[in-house]
Amino acid sequence: MSDSQEYLTVSALTQYLKRKFEVDPYLGKVYLTGEISNYRPRPNTHQYFSLKDDHAKISAIMFKSAFAKVKFQPEVGMKVLVVGRISLYEPSGSYQIYVERMEPDGVGALYQAFEQLKAKLAAEGLFNAPKQPLVRFPKRIAVVTSQSGAVIRDIITTVRRRFPIAQLVLFPAQVQGDAAAPEIARQIERANQAGDFDTLIIGRGGGSIEDLWPFNEEVVARAIAASRLPVISSVGHETDTTIADLVADVRAATPTAAAELAVPVYNDVLLQLNQDRLRVFNAFQNLVQHDRQRLNKLKQSYVFTQPNRLYEGYLQKLDFLSERLKQAGQQTISQSQQRYQQMVQRLTQQTPIHRVRQAQTQLTNLQQRLTRATQQVMVTKRQQLARTTQSLDLLSPLKIMGRGYAFVTEQNQIVRSTEQLKPAQTVAIHFADGEATAQITEVNGGKSNG
Repeated sequence: MSDSQEYLTVSALTQYLKRKFEVDPYLGKVYLTGEISNYRPRPNTHQYFSLKDDHAKISAIMFKSAFAKVKFQPEVGMKVLVVGRISLYEPSGSYQIYVERMEPDGVGALYQAFEQLKAKLAAEGLFNAPKQPLVRFPKRIAVVTSQSGAVIRDIITTVRRRFPIAQLVLFPAQVQGDAAAPEIARQIERANQAGDFDTLIIGRGGGSIEDLWPFNEEVVARAIAASRLPVISSVGHETDTTIADLVADVRAATPTAAAELAVPVYNDVLLQLNQDRLRVFNAFQNLVQHDRQRLNKLKQSYVFTQPNRLYEGYLQKLDFLSERLKQAGQQTISQSQQRYQQMVQRLTQQTPIHRVRQAQTQLTNLQQRLTRATQQVMVTKRQQLARTTQSLDLLSPLKIMGRGYAFVTEQNQIVRSTEQLKPAQTVAIHFADGEATAQITEVNGGKSNG
């Protein structure tokens, strides 16, 4: 035997270790708790993630068939309880847990799934969508429930008692178990496709949350939301609330209450019809009487007694309008004539003859103004001459001499002082009315007087 025969291949060692994992009775069914990590949801296939705590981590795989039974949506960071087996994955040589069952740690899986689906559908607005009103007098009612349960019997009994003319049609469906939800949804769709129903009732009796769980499935909730028929939901006891109750148009506490909501009481309807018929008859009589009185009043009105009054107002209005039209026409003609006269006048003013006449008139005015100005100047000058003459006359020596004064000349020279005189000198004395010749006999004054 050579030395190489003592070495194992990796595959042989891995198969050996895997065999050890598989035959170990403690690893065949392991109950494990941990926190989900590295989880990325993959639709319709196997799911891969890890479970970890503060000091360790293990890879996990959950096959599609096992994951389909999980009632809640796993999330990263969620602490879960899992049951599975430990084995070794040969291609990577790593060990991992093959999870067969998983539920939240601390909160029930169904409750967790209920809260998650409720939050999802609420975010989509299914709970706040407008509710369809129930048909007041339904002719045909579809019921989706178990054909062997007490629900259908309670509904049949109540409807026959209250409104026997309504027809009930059962769409049988399982209301419990894994196959219940798709079957309930399918029957809701069938009732809608039939197209001749007025109301749809879905329901089942009380039970645990597991028993009622088909009515918390998303497929049932969406079938109810898509229903064209108004849906009455009656699931479980009065205190039970399912997703179907939240999506339905009306929630009933019990199947009997659902039937009471779906149909009225036939006798009450007949009584109400009789009362309505009496009210309609009385109202009709009152209406006829009122209309008759109104007709009599109209017949006595002036429209029928004096029809000519209908158009008197129009005649008066016609006269008024005719007068206004006449005045408006006259005013228009007058304004047109004025404008015509103005245009003729303006044209006349622009003719050569008119301009010559206007120039002649202007020339005449200027001549008159010149004559008046000349005359005024002459008067002014005469007045100035008179004043000057008067002033000269006042300064004239003759005027002074007229008052008795005279002046002396010697050889035609005015004697202004006695110094110019000598005794025996002949001088001429000039008076106002003539002159005289005189001889100087004595001279006094002179320098001593000066």
